[in-house]
Parts: sequence; structure tokens; C-alpha cells
Amino acid sequence: MSTAFIRPMLAGLVLVAGAVLLTACGQGSATSSQDSATASEGPGSDKSLADPAQTGVLKVVTRNGSTTYYLNRHEQPSGPEYDLVTAYAQAQGWDVEWQMLNTTAQVLDALENGEAHLAAAGLTHLPSRNGRFERGPAHTEITQQLVCHRELRPLPNTADKLSQVRIRVTAGSSYAETLTVLAGQNEGLSFEEDAERSTETLLAQVAQGELDCTVADSNIVQVNRRFMHELNVAMNLTEGQNLGWYLPQGSEQLAQSSRNWMNGQDGDAAIGDMEERYYAYIGEFDFVDLRALNRRIDDRLPNYLEEFQAAAEQTGMPVDLLAALSYQESHWDPTAKSPTGVRGIMMLTRRTAESLGVKDRLDPAQAIDGGARYLADRHERLPESIPEPDRTFLALASYNVGRGHLLDARQLARDLGKNPDSWKDMSEVLPLLADERYYPNLRYGYARGYEPVHYVTRIRNYQDVIASAIND
Repeated sequence: MSTAFIRPMLAGLVLVAGAVLLTACGQGSATSSQDSATASEGPGSDKSLADPAQTGVLKVVTRNGSTTYYLNRHEQPSGPEYDLVTAYAQAQGWDVEWQMLNTTAQVLDALENGEAHLAAAGLTHLPSRNGRFERGPAHTEITQQLVCHRELRPLPNTADKLSQVRIRVTAGSSYAETLTVLAGQNEGLSFEEDAERSTETLLAQVAQGELDCTVADSNIVQVNRRFMHELNVAMNLTEGQNLGWYLPQGSEQLAQSSRNWMNGQDGDAAIGDMEERYYAYIGEFDFVDLRALNRRIDDRLPNYLEEFQAAAEQTGMPVDLLAALSYQESHWDPTAKSPTGVRGIMMLTRRTAESLGVKDRLDPAQAIDGGARYLADRHERLPESIPEPDRTFLALASYNVGRGHLLDARQLARDLGKNPDSWKDMSEVLPLLADERYYPNLRYGYARGYEPVHYVTRIRNYQDVIASAIND
């Protein structure tokens, strides 16, 4: 698989871009499923929580992070755990009240102290936790990975070499349990537990050369390596493990309800949507590509950022999306030229440039303005019924392959019983435009339909990294 996770291996379980902007929400902040701020229960609250079936409110404790819960660029709640919990609560007719904490240990303590009905924070299902809490459903399988700075030498690749490096992990985590077991089997192995810092923060310390190594779940590594290109996976420390939810002891009925939902058709669909939104497009980045992008963010992007911002204000297209599109097209080279004659920082054809009133494709300001208006036009021409982010992905595909071929693919999707408004389905149908079983019967004929799928995937990756840089 190109991604670093698979569905859970739990027996009997039926089967985790926008842009990731980590937000430092402090302890005690909360958001409801209607995205309005509410007050959360603080430490020392009454351990007897009212049944959500009676109050209509599910209290959930989580951890702020890219694979759990964060605010996106529109300051709206996002994240794999947020999406899954919200879908479950909506199926029950409940609102959600969120409590945000910084570390796994704090999340588990809050659950044990009776501050929440449910903990959804990328928690590994472990025997030690199963005895302490009521186990809820699993939704993702990961491996624990030792992550070190890319230039660390020698790089530990077996357990007996772990004593040669300084390792720090978040306190009370599954990583600490794993290292404790390994320390009992390998003389000299030691590690530090950090009660204040999250896994993402420790990864940043490794990337900055302040720490040799840390341990993280493979999905966390997968997401963050795009922003921290100095990270290197030295070795897997475990076989597959399940991530899922936990509930307080004695919550058997609510635990069973959540398992029934997650293991059913609606839960399976919610997991699929979550995987597509947050993980499926990750995997085409390599170190060289990411290093080049970060170098050009420093060297080239500042020269054109004002033009991207002006075009974003004019068209309503996000500035990081326009910058990512341009990077995919030209690597922000205003003199770029392809063998087919498209030119400039947005790689416009002569015909498209003329239709947009762009007199000089090599003028970055004109080209960026024209390319942004062209993307906005592709976006506007799509049916209003298409939800975001699928609508934006289809607009990008149209920018790449042409509106006619996209219309062909949408009709082919209908013919094949797939959803033309779903990017997930369309990413499977578009490559069929190059399949001789189908293209002879299409209005616009043959197209290299695999290219727009690859194109959108890379832009989504670029956008995440560029958004992080722009908002630093």
C-alpha cells in the first residue's frame, strides 16, 4: 500500500487536504457539532455524566493534532476523529461537546475522572487500557515507528541499537509501553517520557535536530513528514495495532452502541470518507520532492505571494490552493515552457490566455490572475450540488484535462453506477478515458485520464505544505 495505515484487524469488524493547519487549542476549549464554542467540563467535575440519550449531548475528550482534531483554514473543526465522532453523534441525533487536551495522558486522565462520555484521540487499543476503560470501536490500523533525524548516523534499525540514541516520547503513551518492553529485552536501552509535549511537538524537535529520535504512529508520521522533511523512519517497533475509542468503565451500553455503528454500513462509509479526505492522497511525496518544495517556498514563493493573494481576493479561490496549482504547473518559474506550447507560471495555453485577456503569459501578475480566474470558472461551472472538497478537486481536474473530458468522465461514472459528484469515485473513472473499452463511445474521445488524478493528488500535498508555510 502507498499509505501508512490499513483498516483495523479487529475480529468481526466490518469495514483515517483540505489543508492541515494545527491549532493550539488550550485545555478546556470546546466546540459543538454545530461548530459553535461551548464551555466544557473542567477537572474535578461530577463523575456521574448524564446519559447522552437523555440530554442529546455527547461529551468527548480529544487531543489537538493533525490526525485527531484541529481547526482548518476556515477556522472550522476538522480531523479524522472529529469527522468520525460527528458522524456517530449525528446518527444518534446528538450534539457533541468537545474538550481539547494536549497529551494522551491528559486525555485518559480526563476520561477516568468522569469528564467525558468518550475519548477519541488516536488511542491505541492496549491490554493495559482495556482493563482501565471500556473499549469502544476500532477504526484504523497503524504501526509504531521509530522516527529519527535524517542525518543521524548510525541510524538504528534493530532493537539492539536503540541504546545508541536519545529517545523521548510523550508520557503515558503506547510508545512508552512498547519501549519499556524493549528495554527489558535489550540491555542499555533507555528513553525519556515527556508529560507536556505532544507527539507532533516531539517530531518537530527531531526535525530541528534537538532530539535524536521519537516514536509515533505511522499515520501521524505519514501526515507530518510532508512538513518536516528531515524526518526519517528508522524502523517499525510493532506489528499492526488498532486505534479506536475508549469510554469510562461501566459504559457498556454506550460502548456497544458505538461499536454497532462503527461496524455497520454507516460507520464503514464514515471511515471510508475519513480515509479519502485525510490520507488517501498522501504517499507520492519523496524526500527530494519535499526538499525542493521547501527550498522554493523560501526562494521563489515570496516573489509572487502578493499576486497569489490578490488573485485569491478577486476570485475566492484559496491563496494556498492557487500557489499549489502554480507550483504543480511550473514550480513558480514565470518563464516555464512545455513542449506543447503552454507557458508561464500558470502554464496557460495561448488560446486560454487570449480568452482570459492575458496579453503576456510570461508576466507573473497577468498569468496568476488569469489562471485563478480560469480555475474559478471551472469551479463555478460545476453543479452546485457537488459538496466541498470534491467540487474543488473536480475543478482542478477540469483545469488539467479539460472540461469536455471531465463531462465525459462524469457521464461514464453514471453509466457505471458510480457517483459523479464524488472525487473518490471519479478518481477511479477518469483513468478509463484512456481505456479502449470506453473512449470510442465518449463525445470527446481519448484522454490520459490518469493524469488529472495524479495532478490533483500532488496539488493536495503541495497545498498542505504551502498552507503551513504561509500561516507560520
